[in-house]
Amino acid sequence: MKRSWINSPYAYSLGMFAMMVPSQAFSSFYSYFYVDKLGLGIGLATLARTIFLIWDALNNPLFGYWSDRTKTRLGRRRPWVFGAIPLFMISFVIIFSPPESLSENGLFIWFLAALILYEAVATVLWVNYGALFPELYRGDRVRAKASAIQQGYQVVALLIGTALTPILFGLMGFSNMSILYALIFGVFMFLCMMSVREQPDLSQSEPLKLVVAFRETLKNKKFWVFNISNSFAQTVNGLISSIIPFYAKYVLRIPEEQVSILLASVFVSVIPLVFVWYWIIRRMDGVKAWRLSLAVYGLSVIPLWFGYDLASGVAAGVAVGFGLAGFLVTPAMVSGSIIDEDAERTGQRREGIYTAVSGFITRSSGLISALAFSWSALSLAMRAEKTRDLILNRRSGI
Repeated sequence: MKRSWINSPYAYSLGMFAMMVPSQAFSSFYSYFYVDKLGLGIGLATLARTIFLIWDALNNPLFGYWSDRTKTRLGRRRPWVFGAIPLFMISFVIIFSPPESLSENGLFIWFLAALILYEAVATVLWVNYGALFPELYRGDRVRAKASAIQQGYQVVALLIGTALTPILFGLMGFSNMSILYALIFGVFMFLCMMSVREQPDLSQSEPLKLVVAFRETLKNKKFWVFNISNSFAQTVNGLISSIIPFYAKYVLRIPEEQVSILLASVFVSVIPLVFVWYWIIRRMDGVKAWRLSLAVYGLSVIPLWFGYDLASGVAAGVAVGFGLAGFLVTPAMVSGSIIDEDAERTGQRREGIYTAVSGFITRSSGLISALAFSWSALSLAMRAEKTRDLILNRRSGI
């Protein structure tokens, strides 16, 4: 393998592409598949999802801790990823390939078991892949470049996982779609890991015990400020993607088939804009760039207020894309700096546990986003009802 390909940001980012294609397809369509296509009751589906989320909360930090304590000639993270690749492929296919003629209880058991297996293997992948980033790339400028490339790959994967998936399962069915995505994942993830060469573990001290490792992580004030801030910004991400169809219908009043154009204005524009942010970041400190990105992201949603048709909505979407691009690129630099400082203080590089706990905190944004979505959807529905009443009153001469 060429030396220029070893630890190249372009090669490393193949892992993000590999994981995001099936992960986005999973998150977007697994509930739809089991409830709408297979007829699983909403109550049972909700119960399975609740158990799935609890399992996710429990195993995330543990996998990060075990990853940090691993020592092999291949490194700490690569053995975990190589072992998880075939298991992830199998678990993803299992999700979308239940046996035919299962009773509802049998379908629930299959669904729950598949979710638990899938989530455990996915956690191993995300924790270890994410932990490689601050180790492979040191310094704000290098991390900014690597993050910009990674986020470009991620947006392409999001578009494939969201837009192409319905076409594929319409043509070939859910099971064959899952096999195709599993193969894409396996090829690109393998290429990514073959390009990675981990830094040797130079620490001579004994790894921190479980309780001490968590205490050292959780008492880090910078870590909490950073992740809580990111959690609220992540809430905006979830809210934007879920509220746009309502925004298009009740505010812009455009046909349903044009919603994809509106979504594309946000997410497609991110791809070139992440490199604009890389240019900005090169000229300032990483923490300042992150703070600037949060401020810009907050301001970037204001143009949505002034949208009234497709053209103005697309312009507002591009503005949101600029803010989103900054938020996607800059956190990697701050997270890496926090881990570097922790290594100086403890004598241990603990990317695994920091990545895992960060993921756990960020997931809290899902609850906030759900509450905000409920309020926004209710507000839009009330606005639509008032508009209808006004039109009816005018027609009746009141």
